[in-house]
Amino acid sequence: MDDQPANRLLIFDFDGVVADSEVVANDVLAEAVSELGVPTSREDSYKRYMGKRAPEVLAEIARAIGRPLPEGFPEALQERTLAALGKDLKVVAGLHDYLMAFPEPQRCIASSSSPDRLALCLEVLGLRDQFRPHVYSASMVARGKPAPDVFLYAAEQVGVAPSCCLVLEDGPTGVEAAIAAGMTVIGLTAASHIQAGHAARLVAAGAHHVADSFADAEAITRRWLSGLPEAPQGC
Repeated sequence: MDDQPANRLLIFDFDGVVADSEVVANDVLAEAVSELGVPTSREDSYKRYMGKRAPEVLAEIARAIGRPLPEGFPEALQERTLAALGKDLKVVAGLHDYLMAFPEPQRCIASSSSPDRLALCLEVLGLRDQFRPHVYSASMVARGKPAPDVFLYAAEQVGVAPSCCLVLEDGPTGVEAAIAAGMTVIGLTAASHIQAGHAARLVAAGAHHVADSFADAEAITRRWLSGLPEAPQGC
């Protein structure tokens, strides 16, 4: 596309949008919580912990086990998670073609994951240069998703108005955050952790569009960039 506006911003959530990481990370998390005495499946982990910042996950684990976390648990969990991601991580199918389709609009990552995890995963996936320096973690702001803080922070850092931002999100809390930020949202259901009924949950959270694949997301994005009714005005 030759007329892609430079004053629009594509914002990518990371886990489940860029990195097909949720299965790997939640398997580690479920195993770690089970070892603390609360049997936890991958699906339990999705429901209780997915989409939260690390401090929120740790607080939720402490509530689940009914006592303070053992000394050194956060560090050990981080180490186990990063090791698993470094070994088994893959990109969400179709991401590379989507990035090649839209070289002109600025892009960034706005994620609940920690800066260390984002840096490692981008390196493993060979995507560091596709997004740097615009990689933003919710640890950089006061509130995590579903508050809009990380999305508003990302738009401010890049210098694009929220109404001129298109967000790709796989989680209901992320969709809620992007809607609260005043942005257009594609709910993406292309990652391997997506289960039946997830698209409906994204719609219920306020997603303007739902895409089963990055090919579907590309078609939606082209309409948004072309200024059809889906696209914001004044960008």
